[in-house]
Amino acid sequence: MPHGASPHAVKPVTAATWLGFAMMAIGMFMAILDVQVVATSLPTIQGALAIAPDRMSWVQTAYLVAEVIAIPLTGFLTRLMGMRGLFVVAIALFTVASAGCAASTGFAGLIAWRVLQGFAGGTLIPAVFSAVFLLFPAHRQGLATTLASGLAVLAPIVGPVVGGWITQTYSWHWLFLINLAPGLLCALLAGLLLPGGGMRPGEARRLDALSLTLAAIALAALEIALKEAPGRGWTDGLVVGLLALSLAGMVAFVERTLRAQHPVVELRSFADRGFAVGCILSFVLGVGLFGSVYLMPVFLAFVRGHDALEIGEILLVTGVAQFLTAPVAVVLEQRVEARLLTAAGFALFAVGLGLSAVQTPETDYDGMFWPQVLRGLALMFCLLPPTRLALGHLDTERVPDASGLFNLMRNLGGAIGLALIDTVIYGRAPVHAAAILDRLAAGDTVTATFVGVPLDLFALRPAGPFDEQTRAMLQPLVEKAATTMAVNDAWAMIALLTLVALACVPFAGRAAAHG
Repeated sequence: MPHGASPHAVKPVTAATWLGFAMMAIGMFMAILDVQVVATSLPTIQGALAIAPDRMSWVQTAYLVAEVIAIPLTGFLTRLMGMRGLFVVAIALFTVASAGCAASTGFAGLIAWRVLQGFAGGTLIPAVFSAVFLLFPAHRQGLATTLASGLAVLAPIVGPVVGGWITQTYSWHWLFLINLAPGLLCALLAGLLLPGGGMRPGEARRLDALSLTLAAIALAALEIALKEAPGRGWTDGLVVGLLALSLAGMVAFVERTLRAQHPVVELRSFADRGFAVGCILSFVLGVGLFGSVYLMPVFLAFVRGHDALEIGEILLVTGVAQFLTAPVAVVLEQRVEARLLTAAGFALFAVGLGLSAVQTPETDYDGMFWPQVLRGLALMFCLLPPTRLALGHLDTERVPDASGLFNLMRNLGGAIGLALIDTVIYGRAPVHAAAILDRLAAGDTVTATFVGVPLDLFALRPAGPFDEQTRAMLQPLVEKAATTMAVNDAWAMIALLTLVALACVPFAGRAAAHG
């Protein structure tokens, strides 16, 4: 399509186009799923490769750092290789790297392959959302966005089930080997079915290597700082140094990019009101989406004692609710103003988050059912309309860069949200534990009921400090109750943030019409 072409120009859409796009969406699904299934089975991989416990988290961090660097580069890579070329190369590299991970015999080899896997996987998400607006006319974009968004959200929900099942049934190698057949199929069919053209080899000569280096340093330092901050503390020297390095790198990158004639990433898109509001919503959704998918396994594992497969089965409620809502979301997204749907989606999502902030140590599937249903019902309305607000009115030439930034904001929201959540849990759990012991010592029967202390035994003792034997007996119950309360604090935090995000919705312009 020529430079500056309207995003609503009529495009011929064939069955081959839809099948090619479906292959792109499946490739994206695999990349997101990979993060979840590997997280589920880190202890198994650690034992198999004799990796030191303090180095094990780098199996995930290496992937995520490479991914967050790749996402904003998708626009440049799309201009360089074309949409079809980028996807085929990315999914092929992801598949090769998956085979490399499965064949790894030590820590260094596994990390090297995870970096390549993360970089290739990072380009797939924005590439798919760019394709929605590059391949389809406006009246088909809602359905295409639903397909892409549905798979993007479903992957982290079914990930624990898949990872737990693979770990229990097969070896850890199959966490990576499951990518091979779908990856090859997606590369082959996408290469045959997607429209070609659009390659610009000259883009490589115009690449600003310094800007790219600054962006990589800033994003990598931020990602590592967010990983280390909850455990070390936000005032730890390493964390402060990494955050300072990230800030300095980002300031230098922004200054250089805004003056560049051919920037690596088109930051001027943030001057567009609809795009800026869409990115804010994407960031907040990242906090809520990644946060909820993290908080539920933490609670179910450490408080309720469920294994990975049981946790995955409980989390499926959200995925089922989302799946059932998708057709309704497609219809409404084509008929109702995007800002109204966005506000309704985020309000319902906030309610679903807030209802999880009143859990007790006994809460399980039944108590988690309706909050999950509400979040599942809301998710498609938190994804489809904001995507249109951000990208639907842009010229097709600007969509790849804008899509990269839009998806980067969701990933950064997730990374920052998880760091804040861990900080709340680590910081608040000891405070709650001390307060619980004080209330129990004072004879508070409400606290005793919440903790799970038998009231008949509790009523027999006089008020006062506990002896060491009693404290040791109560310790497991108190720790679970304190963890529950800290998790509830984290739920309340992300629910409040989601509600606050509603304030920016009216400032977005009207999304492009579907005609």
